[in-house]
Amino acid sequence: MSERNDYIKAISKVSRALSTTIERDKLLEMIVKSAVDTMKAKAACLFLATDETKEEYAAVAQTGLSKSYVHAAPGQMASAMKLLKKDGFIHYRDVAKDEHIQNKEAKIKEGIGSILVVPVLVRDEMIGNLALYTENIRDFSEKEIEFLTVLAEQGGMAIERARLIERLRNNARIFLEMASSITASTDIKTILQTLTEDVAKALGVKAATIRLLDENRVVLRLAASYGLSEKYLKKGPISAEKSIAQALQGKPVVVKDASTDSGVQYRNEKKEEGIVTILSVPIKSRDEVIGVLRLYSAVAREFRESEITFVTALAYMGGVAIQNMSLLSMLKDDVKDLRENVWIFKSWF
Repeated sequence: MSERNDYIKAISKVSRALSTTIERDKLLEMIVKSAVDTMKAKAACLFLATDETKEEYAAVAQTGLSKSYVHAAPGQMASAMKLLKKDGFIHYRDVAKDEHIQNKEAKIKEGIGSILVVPVLVRDEMIGNLALYTENIRDFSEKEIEFLTVLAEQGGMAIERARLIERLRNNARIFLEMASSITASTDIKTILQTLTEDVAKALGVKAATIRLLDENRVVLRLAASYGLSEKYLKKGPISAEKSIAQALQGKPVVVKDASTDSGVQYRNEKKEEGIVTILSVPIKSRDEVIGVLRLYSAVAREFRESEITFVTALAYMGGVAIQNMSLLSMLKDDVKDLRENVWIFKSWF
């Protein structure tokens, strides 16, 4: 009963902290400390993926490990994460004897006997793990595994909350900067280049491009890009392909797997570039679609409705910028004509 009460107290403490304005990093530190204190362990560490592909992981919160202890290289955790996704937890009962242990010598030197690892999930997506280290070789009960899993879930909630707040701040900043650029700048290339970079970073995708229709509305010409190789960008002309037909009709479209979708051009080149999912949204000038803003994800991805709305709004602002530049160009031509024909107006007086 005492053990159960300890679990409840620990989870309640983290839950209360989660509902306050406590910073993400402090909350994650609270989670690893709660894991160690409640389960009477040596140390704990929370790892999160560092990129979109989730092939590399880094420690973001830890307690109980010496300053000299070095974790396994960021890219060495991917195989363990696959096993974790399959089984729900990993138990390395004897670090010294387990053949699957990475960075074994460092762990033995640190005095680690057993390790229990559980996933950190956000919206059912595994973004990292919570590892518990004990000095003695130890088995873990079902309740202990469940407790650590719940703590890891709290970490996922904290991370999701922090991401949401950061996303809202970034979105507001991007809109403000775009609005300022549109009203203050006459360099349309810079505006569109900034747009592609900002939207790719805001949504955490591999790359983004803006392509505008040519005079015949047949070929999409590159206007700005971020995150794609020169080799890929020079692969050849882009037609108004089937995969973005809806976008050219004014509707967002998602291609879930660019390497297999029959309507996608240059499928092999996309696979070589590491492109999996593509989101295309229309760029409009007045009520006419003049091009597309495309986001490229390096992993299979479901874009949320709020994300599609955000990208569509940015594409609309890009269209406004292009429209403004077009009107400015027309105005300059009108002023030039006026100056050249000023003698006509003088003759009226």
